[in-house]
Amino acid sequence: MEKILCVFAASFALSFLFLKLLIPWLKRTQAKQEILKYVEEHKQKAGTPTMGGIAFLLAAVSAYLLFCDSSNSLALMSLAVTLGYGVVGFLDDFIKIKFKRNLGLRAYQKAALQLAVALIVGFFCLNNPLIDGEFVIPFLDATVNFGVWTVLFVVFVFLATTNGVNLTDGMDGLAGSVSCVFFGVMAILLAVSSVSFDTGGMITYAEEYFNLALFSFSLFGALLAYLIFNVFPAKIFMGDTGSLALGGAVACVAAFSKNSLLIPLVGVMFVVSVVSVILQVARFKLTRKRFFLMAPYHHHLQMKGMSEPRIVCVYTAITLIMGILVLTVG
Repeated sequence: MEKILCVFAASFALSFLFLKLLIPWLKRTQAKQEILKYVEEHKQKAGTPTMGGIAFLLAAVSAYLLFCDSSNSLALMSLAVTLGYGVVGFLDDFIKIKFKRNLGLRAYQKAALQLAVALIVGFFCLNNPLIDGEFVIPFLDATVNFGVWTVLFVVFVFLATTNGVNLTDGMDGLAGSVSCVFFGVMAILLAVSSVSFDTGGMITYAEEYFNLALFSFSLFGALLAYLIFNVFPAKIFMGDTGSLALGGAVACVAAFSKNSLLIPLVGVMFVVSVVSVILQVARFKLTRKRFFLMAPYHHHLQMKGMSEPRIVCVYTAITLIMGILVLTVG
């Protein structure tokens, strides 16, 4: 418990400090968000600094490394993958800022880089003896092993999750709040699991899961501090640096704890973002008509007259309810 409190406090404090230093510097260097022309409601956001993900990522990583235990191969791999996706997002943000446009990396470039990282993780999940292609079925005392299909399953999970978090990052505090709740839920789940493994004499599993819990708590604390600056009206955006890294972290923490099948439950709002875009694009290509006024779905709600803070509250509340359900029933 002491380490959990320490990593949480350290990540929160470091994230707050880094953001206080980063925001003025980003303003001076004109590292501002380019706003999509067709999102009328967001015109006033033009000029807001972006790439805030740098601050909370550095804070979370630093806090974790300060307090992590031995036997932390799963958490270290999670950290590496999170930073890998963060680098992809940073390249995307840098190009947008450099050329003052909303388009950064080309879609195929971003997809190729994301796929490369996902494939590495897929083979890791297949060959690591702590995972061995096995995943827990929610609410059942059972697991499923995908065998040689593990790689494809993990790649699908990673691509869907990273894009889900990225698409959810479209309003002040939205992706940050939903991700914060997700990591809080996973941190509690993993901490409880580590105690169960320790009681059962499975020391290696206990240490690995406890370190995954610490990594989740570090992200939880860092995101809480980030939200102080990101809630409506936002003083800074996380950019793709933050959203892609968070997507990678969500997928890693779930996959390495064999809980990938929990993502559609605790991360249901990420699923809503992805599915709403897929439905919108598919119907428009087939019929030239739309399901929603705008996709992802949170933009549809905004165009229907719901305020940004209310949408964020609804998304966060649903995530919290699903998280409580998983913790109590699962």
